[in-house]
Amino acid sequence: MTFAAVLRPGAFRRVVRTIVAKAAGKPTYVPPPPGPAKVKVALCQLMVTADKEQNMKTAKAAIQKAASQGAALVVLPEMWNCPYSNDSFPTYAEDIDGGSSPSVAALSEAARSAGVTLVGGSIPERSGGKLYNTCCVFSKEGKMLAKHRKVHLFDIDIPGKITFKESLTLSPGDGPTVVDTDAGRLGVGICYDIRFPELAQIYGQRGVQLIVYPGAFNTTTGPVHWELLQKARAVDNQLYVAACSPARNPSSSYQAWGHSTVVGPFAEVLATTGHEEDIVYAELDYNQVLERRTNMPLSQQKRYDLYALLDKTG
Repeated sequence: MTFAAVLRPGAFRRVVRTIVAKAAGKPTYVPPPPGPAKVKVALCQLMVTADKEQNMKTAKAAIQKAASQGAALVVLPEMWNCPYSNDSFPTYAEDIDGGSSPSVAALSEAARSAGVTLVGGSIPERSGGKLYNTCCVFSKEGKMLAKHRKVHLFDIDIPGKITFKESLTLSPGDGPTVVDTDAGRLGVGICYDIRFPELAQIYGQRGVQLIVYPGAFNTTTGPVHWELLQKARAVDNQLYVAACSPARNPSSSYQAWGHSTVVGPFAEVLATTGHEEDIVYAELDYNQVLERRTNMPLSQQKRYDLYALLDKTG
């Protein structure tokens, strides 16, 4: 006779919950280091073409313009150096770790020249015989601070609307990315990563003040989910969310939704735009993160005896 058979169903479930809760434990909140109370962020909604050199020039010009308007943190969109397509990813991929990445070199120099913290959208990365959708974060001195590989690949099939499978060419990253910068403690996700609340919850537990999502939602899911998901991730975790899209290119095979947006910790839209090329600015007040968490202490009120989020990479 098994242990489960000895206990009544209700008692067995309680035992399992207890074991899981003890194994996971109540997560330890990791506060961010002392940093700026307020930060001006700029989301550069770039027009992406098949010309990589032109894309790099466009990105560098936008970064400089954002800096001239007082932005301390600048964000680029997903796949800003190439068309968003499985045909393009292998062709435009660069070896970041091997030092053979003109796009990364351009971003490093742009961050240094403009004196800004830069979340460099994403580019296709080639490493170890695999391709990744990769975001690099740079300090205002141009040093690479972190590299995030898209964790959740965009594989969807909505009949009559859109079918896309990143897994045909790309491999998933192996974990979350938290980075301390002059613009605060940032968590990074790429596009489809925003659909998975557990990743954002891990960021919240690790003291992230702003989650940045370079993303290229499409004209099918964008109108219904783009802003909704940003608000959900922000209000659930009581932090800021910034999502930066490419501009919509009518000649592209993939039509980006655009509408780059910044959302506050109370799910308020601080700034947004349409689908054309633009730069979106917003003032972040990190005191709002503390205030919202003090007024509504969700992390302290969670029933860790009933459920738990297990951070396997912490």
